[in-house]
Amino acid sequence: MTIQLDFSTLNLQDALDMAVLIEKEAEDRYLLFVDQLGQRYPGDATNFFTMMARNEQRHGVELSERRRLLFGDAPSRVTKDMIKNDIEAPDPGKAIRYMSPRHALEVAMESEIKAYEFYNSILPFIQDATVRELIKSLRDEEVEHQKLLSEKKAGYADTLESDFDPEIDAPHSFHIPES
Repeated sequence: MTIQLDFSTLNLQDALDMAVLIEKEAEDRYLLFVDQLGQRYPGDATNFFTMMARNEQRHGVELSERRRLLFGDAPSRVTKDMIKNDIEAPDPGKAIRYMSPRHALEVAMESEIKAYEFYNSILPFIQDATVRELIKSLRDEEVEHQKLLSEKKAGYADTLESDFDPEIDAPHSFHIPES
């Protein structure tokens, strides 16, 4: 039986633990996409997902450090089974072979929007003022991430078309001379 978090009784330690798990799931999902797609050329979708994984990892480390400073090595009471899947992580089926970097950016944008919506949706249930401030901060960071991604859009072609390039993606045949 899965125990769900009761957001009305969430304390700061549990909220930080939840946020760390959310960031870790997103990092792991982006790394899964990197493995699934494989790098084809510098600046491809895999390169973009690698950058997103680093960003999620960095944010998770910041939250973990904050938690450690406040609560030391106290064991976490929140497990990944207690929180909904894919809060900030992209859907596992979103990685598509030959997806363009712009398409990868759109996948990341959807995830940042999902995270914003999650944090915004739980705010009405949060009773503790310190936890409310943390959740507001996490929600607002998702808006900042969306702005950063919007700014990055200018650097990519305005298409979600496949990024297949026969020069680098098509199997090449070669002739072995007979001896």
